[in-house]
Amino acid sequence: MISTYLHLPITNPTWIFFLVLCIILFAPMILSKLHIPHLIGMILAGVLIGENGLNLLQRDASFELFGQVGIYFIMFLAGLEMDMQNLKLNRTRGIIFGALTTLIPFGFGFVTGYFLLGYSIPASLLLSCIMASHTLVAYTIVGRYGVTRNPAVTISVVATMIALLASLIFLAAMGGVLNGSSDVWFWMLFLGKCAIFAFVEFFIVPRLTRFFFRKFIEPVMQFTYTLAIVFFSAALAGVCGLEGILGAFLSGLVLNRFIPHTSPLMNRLEFVGNALFVPYFLIGVGMLINISPMFHEIQAVLVVIAMVIAGTVSKYIAAQCAKRIFKFSSGEGLMMFGLTEAHAAGALAMVLVGTKLETAPGVPLMNSAVLDGVVMMILISCIISSIATDQAAKKIKLYEKEEKSVRHDSTSLDDEKILIPINYKGNIQPLMQSAIMMRNQKLKRGLICLNIINDADLNDKTRANSQECLDMAAKIAAASDVPVQTQTRLAVNFVTATIHSFNENHASEMIIGLHRKVHEGDNYFGQFAMGLVEGMSRQLTIVNLKQPAHTLHHIYVAVPDKAQYEKGFYRWINRLARMTADLGASIEFFSPESTGNLIMRYMKERHKSVRAEYSELYTWDDFPALRHEVKRDDLLVVVTARKGSISYQNSFSKIGNQLENEFANNNIMVIYPDQQEENNETYTFSDPHYSTPSTANTRVTQWFSKWIGEMG
Repeated sequence: MISTYLHLPITNPTWIFFLVLCIILFAPMILSKLHIPHLIGMILAGVLIGENGLNLLQRDASFELFGQVGIYFIMFLAGLEMDMQNLKLNRTRGIIFGALTTLIPFGFGFVTGYFLLGYSIPASLLLSCIMASHTLVAYTIVGRYGVTRNPAVTISVVATMIALLASLIFLAAMGGVLNGSSDVWFWMLFLGKCAIFAFVEFFIVPRLTRFFFRKFIEPVMQFTYTLAIVFFSAALAGVCGLEGILGAFLSGLVLNRFIPHTSPLMNRLEFVGNALFVPYFLIGVGMLINISPMFHEIQAVLVVIAMVIAGTVSKYIAAQCAKRIFKFSSGEGLMMFGLTEAHAAGALAMVLVGTKLETAPGVPLMNSAVLDGVVMMILISCIISSIATDQAAKKIKLYEKEEKSVRHDSTSLDDEKILIPINYKGNIQPLMQSAIMMRNQKLKRGLICLNIINDADLNDKTRANSQECLDMAAKIAAASDVPVQTQTRLAVNFVTATIHSFNENHASEMIIGLHRKVHEGDNYFGQFAMGLVEGMSRQLTIVNLKQPAHTLHHIYVAVPDKAQYEKGFYRWINRLARMTADLGASIEFFSPESTGNLIMRYMKERHKSVRAEYSELYTWDDFPALRHEVKRDDLLVVVTARKGSISYQNSFSKIGNQLENEFANNNIMVIYPDQQEENNETYTFSDPHYSTPSTANTRVTQWFSKWIGEMG
């Protein structure tokens, strides 16, 4: 038995998995002391333990399986974490950089293969494809620094897909020529399969996903469904003659708007991928590398040197050209080079295809020396890519911090602390989802969940129900890595107890669910909500979602006249903008012209990445007409006001009946803005000629409006 365990390479699955976990655990710890990106450590560890090193492990089927999953995860997360609005704004620049980082390395590769290494024209063209393509191996570094939404990162991801797709199409054409099958029917079949693939990805998968996420909210089922879509897309891409990594990336783009960045599902996907699958892929890449020919064969050394220099210089030139064209900073230019430098999965797949193609019977297009050279190039390019990306991410992050310290930012005055009363299990999920998406992640402040027990009904059953509600809320918050504070309170009057808890916790706003109507004549909002409206002056948001928040498609916001004079004007805009950005949805404001212009001006300066539109709402009597705009998968937000406030209108008393009669089947959110001036969010526009209403005028208007309200 002992000899079995000591036999090398190790074949016992338990010891294999243990050794891999030790590498994943200790490699980052050791290399962080040397200021080396841990990604390099994983690859070097693979070289060390592989059959070309100490021969501790053999690259068996488990490494091929987990390695394939790992590269799919990298590409999937790249699509999933992409800011879609940023993608639309930078798609032209992405195409330009994609052309540069494809054509320049392609030319370098052909010159290197044909003139320097003496390869045939077909072999030189294949080497050009390998040089042109690249893999986002270093994308995990970008995610760790939190700069995935930087334009340079978005452009690099788009360029990666263009380079990979162009290389694969050229490789397919060359393979067809060498096999004698490249005719009209070949290309018609290829284009037909690609059309079917695109139809399935962009038409069927989104509708299937919305249906599944609406019907099944159990976390494990959603996680399993997501993985199934990723591998289905990868497999379907393979059937079309493309690489699976392209399908994995497209699945990330398709699922992008269904998986918010702050959702528990996103947290689970990132955790599993970065903790296990991606490291497995990197270790597996290292195990492929054989450095022994570098010490015995001069030809192998020359091939590696030529490939590394040609590949690195060409990618660097492409990145520098793009940097000058787009007028990017040095950090962003270095980021584009770092992300497009690494050659891994795509290059390996292409060189393996090259060893199978034959220019003549028994004469392979590429020999084993080229394979060894490409594998060594993978190692060196991944090391260069990791170091460059790490340095670029640090520069970009430092620049963003310096810019924010100079620029006036309303978050410095943000006293955000959200209180969520929860008494019904059916409301917990939508309330927690809404709060998590609305909170300011940069402040890193937790949520407060409150459960109130009627003093007269206190018993073991009510205590158990209270604890169960709080545990559900805490579990949802923990899955999104959001701190939460849970509290139980005994009271006779729920409204008074909630307001007392609100004040004692120094909360800034409250999110509650819509009450469950018991009798036909009950008020739409319920006595509890109306009691809070009358008893507190801070922002109150009432939520009634009939489907999971991440399946919402569009947000419509009805804003009354003079809403800009309310103290909490920018607070509720910020909350809705964060929610819209996290959902990857679009938002449309309906308001009078003066209010709408101010909202759009603010959105363009503070929330550029959010897709925001404006339509004029002439009078509040036109509000019910929005029923023709709001669909089943949309969210209607109604910004109202308390009686006596500046923007209050007598017609607000009918909002409950209008929502009940006209929007009974829609997702609803009602916001009562903050009325407290102290510690509220302010904003100074970059345009010096624009001025907000003066404080004196605001106070006079508020006093006059309050007097009119009392008289009415």
